[in-house]
Amino acid sequence: MNDATDWLIYGANGYTGRLIAERAVASGLRPVLAGRTRGSIVPLAERLGCRYRVFSLGDAAELAAGLHGISLVLHCAGPFCDTAAPMVEACLAAGAHYLDITGEYDVIEQLAQRTERAVAAGIVLMPAVGMDVVPSDCLAARLAQAVPGADQLILALSGAATISPGTARTVWRNLGRGGRVRRAGRIVPAPVGDDLQTVPFPSGSQPSMTIPWGDIASAFYTTRIPNIEVRLGLQPGQARLVRRWRWLLPLAGLAPVQCCGRWWIRRTVSGPNEHELATGQTEFWGQARAADGRVAEASVTAPNGYRLTVDAALAIAARVLAGQVPAGFQTPAGALGGDFLETLPGVAFQWHPEPIPFPFCDETTP
Repeated sequence: MNDATDWLIYGANGYTGRLIAERAVASGLRPVLAGRTRGSIVPLAERLGCRYRVFSLGDAAELAAGLHGISLVLHCAGPFCDTAAPMVEACLAAGAHYLDITGEYDVIEQLAQRTERAVAAGIVLMPAVGMDVVPSDCLAARLAQAVPGADQLILALSGAATISPGTARTVWRNLGRGGRVRRAGRIVPAPVGDDLQTVPFPSGSQPSMTIPWGDIASAFYTTRIPNIEVRLGLQPGQARLVRRWRWLLPLAGLAPVQCCGRWWIRRTVSGPNEHELATGQTEFWGQARAADGRVAEASVTAPNGYRLTVDAALAIAARVLAGQVPAGFQTPAGALGGDFLETLPGVAFQWHPEPIPFPFCDETTP
């Protein structure tokens, strides 16, 4: 592994990367700020008093030079289905630890296949060190510990209302691909909007639908539970719209529709404002059960997802740099334990004493 102490935030000029860079500097850290656009990286670095590097991911030699002397990369430039692979390969070659803030299940799966190479290089490969999937991964680990031998895991989240441009681009790109769940250890397609079910979040019950979230990959590697689905809480009006217009979702995968969506995102999506960051709340719910009827249920209340991403990513980077995480592919809870989440500010965990196996009835939410 590289003996250097410098670490780098790539995509520091993006919405989430900037938040992480600002918090790092406010905490007394001085990461190297990097990205492909000089016009946005240089002013940010000068404002924060950090060194900077400008390089793209499309040229291997340029990328290798950009990581020279770097011991850890916190990768914040998505969509990660496009950007993760070149950065991971560069980190393997440079002996630099790799962290990212993806929520894309296929990126997590790809990194899991590189664990032997990471061990040989003496580096940590840990995707998804932000809101997705740190809270739900830690919740999954606690539930699996409570139900040894569990074969079913349901995870749900609510409260992710305003999103950043990068998140919006990733969601839009993947929308036409449909849903995904894990069945018998394999990730398989699932219809979107056909299985609305009520979930008891801490602030009240909400209809929910399955989504192709990163946990169908990460929670499997953390818990080895073979059947996993992730659900998104909806307001009643949103649930009715999903049911009514779900047949249109495959059209989102068409190239002209994708182009129009990207244009709309560039013009209209800017991410949560300061008030939303300070006051927003995200909730998580989960249930694990075994074939013999044993079941456990718990929930998590946390700050706004972007605040949570900043706190989690910086805390995990510190632990990796301190040598507290073994080399190879890792998930957040697999490496740090389910209790790690409660070390982050503003997070509360709660067991539900009388769980009822999900779904709670045979009827879907109207």
